[in-house]
Amino acid sequence: MSKVTANYDEAWKEGLSEYFDSFLGFFFPQIHSLIDWTQTPISLDKELQQITADSHPDLRIADKLYQVWLLDKVEPTLLIHCEVQSQYEAKFNKRIYVYNFRAFNLFGQNVISLVILGDRRRNWRPTEFCYCYGGMGVSLQFGSIKLLDYKLRWD
Repeated sequence: MSKVTANYDEAWKEGLSEYFDSFLGFFFPQIHSLIDWTQTPISLDKELQQITADSHPDLRIADKLYQVWLLDKVEPTLLIHCEVQSQYEAKFNKRIYVYNFRAFNLFGQNVISLVILGDRRRNWRPTEFCYCYGGMGVSLQFGSIKLLDYKLRWD
């Protein structure tokens, strides 16, 4: 008998496409409040495929990349990379950094990454990638929410 597995990633991708505004308002209200919602965000799925081309396609299905307009107009637009991660991945933080940098490099625009963690590990809560040698290095902080926290509140 073969094991039946659910395709949660596709549901997340569709949900993000349909409810991006509500998604940000609920999970990342500090980001939501910066966006000019009179301008429709642009989904950059084809461009995201260029950024994630070296990854296994089944694992990247829930990623989304959006261009949004900002209220303060200092920077007119911002790219938002959304990543749904359903299981622990040892080099996850590095992958988020790589995708963030690739989006920045491809578009020449500021990029933030937002992560939705759907795994069951209570203590796995990645929020940054960094390294430093002799006072020089690289650092990326990314937004991260853990669905398990919401389940615990609702229970």
